[in-house]
Amino acid sequence: MDNSLPPADELVLVDRELAQLDARRSQLLARRAWLNRVLHAPAASAALPPRPPVADSTPRGAQNVLLTLGGTLLTIAAIAFTLVSWGSMGIGGRAAVLSAVTAAALVAPVALLRRSLVSTAEAVAALGMVLMVLDAYALHRVALPETDGLGYAAVAAAVLAAAWTAYGSALSRLRVPLPVAVVAGQLPLPLGVLAAGGGSTAFAWAALLTAAADGAVVLWARPTPVRITAVTGAVALGGWALLTGGLLSLTSPWDGAPLLLAGAAVTLYLAWCRPSLAVAASAVAGLAAVTAVGGLLRAVVPADWAVPGYVLCGLAAASVWWLRAGTAGTTSASTPEAGTRPGGSTADTSGARLPAGVRLGLACAGAATAALGVVWALPPVAAGLLGPLARTTEVWSGEHAEHASAWYPGTAALVLAVTAAALASLPRLWARCGALALVWALLTALPVSLGLPFAATLALQLLTSAAALCIAVRPGPATRGLRTTAAPGGRSGAPGTDSGPGAPTPPVTAPSAAPSGPSADGPSAPPAGGPGAPWPGWAPVRPRTQAPVAAPGTVLGWSAYAGGLASAVSAVALSLDVRVATFLALGVVLGLCSAVAVLGVDARRVVSACGAVLTATGLVFAVAAAGGFEDHWTALGLLLVPAATAALGARAPRPVALAIEITGGAVGLLALGIAASRPAFLALALALGGVIAAATAVRPERRRFAAWTAAALFLSATWVRLAVWDVTTPEAYTLPVTVPALVVGFLRRRRDPEASSWTAYGPGLAATLLPSLFAAWTDPEWVRPLVLGVAALVVTLLGARFRLQALLVLGGTVLALDGLHELAPYVVQAVGALPRWLPPALAGLLLLAVGATYEQRLRDARRLRDRVARMR
Repeated sequence: MDNSLPPADELVLVDRELAQLDARRSQLLARRAWLNRVLHAPAASAALPPRPPVADSTPRGAQNVLLTLGGTLLTIAAIAFTLVSWGSMGIGGRAAVLSAVTAAALVAPVALLRRSLVSTAEAVAALGMVLMVLDAYALHRVALPETDGLGYAAVAAAVLAAAWTAYGSALSRLRVPLPVAVVAGQLPLPLGVLAAGGGSTAFAWAALLTAAADGAVVLWARPTPVRITAVTGAVALGGWALLTGGLLSLTSPWDGAPLLLAGAAVTLYLAWCRPSLAVAASAVAGLAAVTAVGGLLRAVVPADWAVPGYVLCGLAAASVWWLRAGTAGTTSASTPEAGTRPGGSTADTSGARLPAGVRLGLACAGAATAALGVVWALPPVAAGLLGPLARTTEVWSGEHAEHASAWYPGTAALVLAVTAAALASLPRLWARCGALALVWALLTALPVSLGLPFAATLALQLLTSAAALCIAVRPGPATRGLRTTAAPGGRSGAPGTDSGPGAPTPPVTAPSAAPSGPSADGPSAPPAGGPGAPWPGWAPVRPRTQAPVAAPGTVLGWSAYAGGLASAVSAVALSLDVRVATFLALGVVLGLCSAVAVLGVDARRVVSACGAVLTATGLVFAVAAAGGFEDHWTALGLLLVPAATAALGARAPRPVALAIEITGGAVGLLALGIAASRPAFLALALALGGVIAAATAVRPERRRFAAWTAAALFLSATWVRLAVWDVTTPEAYTLPVTVPALVVGFLRRRRDPEASSWTAYGPGLAATLLPSLFAAWTDPEWVRPLVLGVAALVVTLLGARFRLQALLVLGGTVLALDGLHELAPYVVQAVGALPRWLPPALAGLLLLAVGATYEQRLRDARRLRDRVARMR
């Protein structure tokens, strides 16, 4: 063997390749074991080792319970001693006892803390603080009985708060004194104001100052219980102060505004310094500021302009969102969108930066105020839209009902306009949809707010409907300026589909940083790489599925489309006051719906096509009413609608064609219901409907349903016409069914020889033979039974000749029953003429003959049954 390498080198190379193959095999085996664990995971986890029984209570919990009970009992004893047994001792004894006990209770925690008895020290300290309150009460009862109770309580609360603050600061391991000091600090200023005889305004100012002090504690205190207590006090007293300021802004704006603005300043400072409370605190501050400034504006403007003033203040507060973002006291670079204003301009970046939470809270407060203003402005919108539907005058009477909200302030339209302009300036999809809805609401409310005459109102509603439907068909101009966000995977998303202004872009992490622990979906996946991994450098990546996001054009189009349809319906209802206006409105709405059905997309085409059919139906009714036609002539005119839909359905796209044909069919049923009062015209209407259905059956996709519909309509028309002619012969009603049915059955048997004769010929034969048989049994004449017998005999012979079970069974049964009916009188007469012993004798002979040939007759019956069963 000729080798290109020396044997020693080649041996080293072979060993190296074998080692690599072994390593690769080990990796594959490890990967295979992991896959088997994933696919065949055990249904139940391994049994856990037995856990020791859980005790009903821990030593620490039992200790706390005992200390609490002991402290409570001592407190009760001290209160009883102070209130009940006080008079049995002299002044010196009283002072000595209380002072000694209080001093001992306050000093004892020092020694207890040295021995690490923290819980015991907490209980004794709490007892000492209760004794201090009793000392203050005793001092007032004994030494200062003439002092005002509220004033003394305010001073005592201040002294106790200071003392407990110093005590808690000295013994920092005790958790009770500082929160209790904060609670006591809530009382001095409010009680002092009440003692001085101050009113609600002074009390609100005292509460606000106390809430400001609580805010300072929240900002600068470290213990969590202290901050929680301070936050609770600030919320309670600050909320009371702001509510009082809000009420004052309604009755005395110049007194309430300073209080609200001071509260807003305090709350805003707290939001600025505490990011965790920024959104809620700044929202409260924004509402307080808007209420204050709006109240001042309300005091100097007419009453109708009060709500617009509040809305303008709210929009001003919401505009804070577009200020430069950042963190107070920092010089970090802002985000790319932080300084962008609506329209693409850049905000001034030289000013102070507002934290994102503060901006968001102020924007929410302003948006809430504007939303309340919009709600206040909605009654004229509802009156303009729904007022024509609540008709109080006769149709075409020429009288116009007054709007229900004509008394409403005309500034409601201004609120809608300003809010719509503010939303239109935001490059967001939700804002653009809101602006579109508000513009539509403004146009709907203008006739009510401005008191426009009938013609102007109708024209404005039709123009509103036309503009909205145009946007629904071509929403491109309405989507200009919407911001485009980056979709996952690096693709550019649709404009306006981000979550909101300033939404941060999610960070992209490296694949190696993915966690390798167990996931929520199943067993843990192997690590993506690294030493010891089953397959270094390989890890399956599961694609993230995202919910489909609707395109901005689709969302805006549907929003505009809903408004356009609502305005169209309202315009048609309004136009019923005047005849010419009715024809004009119906014609315009018909043109608009037809245009959207031709130019629109998705389901809007289908809905518009159905709307066009209904509008055309309304036009037919209007023409009939204007011409003074009777109902049956109106019914014939309504058949023009299904005829037109059948003609248009042949050229329209499939979804639109099906929708308009179903709507046209519903109009046809309405026409038949109207024509039912005149049977002759009902027969004509049924026949015309059959013609329409037969013409529709020419189309392959409608052939089956339309053909059966046409047959049913023609048959119904025939029956109604026969009923009008007073025809009572059943064959006149059944033969028009039997003949076509037999023809259809014959054609089916030619196409499918295996088809059953019961399916092909059974319904048609039964439709005539059975009613004729019932009629023959009650017919005293001989012509009908004779003709029926001949027909049944022919059917029976044809069934026997062509081995058709349905013809043989039906024909034979009808022939036998018809013959029995005809022979029954003669049989009865003959039996009556025979001797009475002869019938029993004949019956006996028959039974003997049958019994003698029973087996043969049974074989003949079975053979007959088999032959009939083999027939089709």
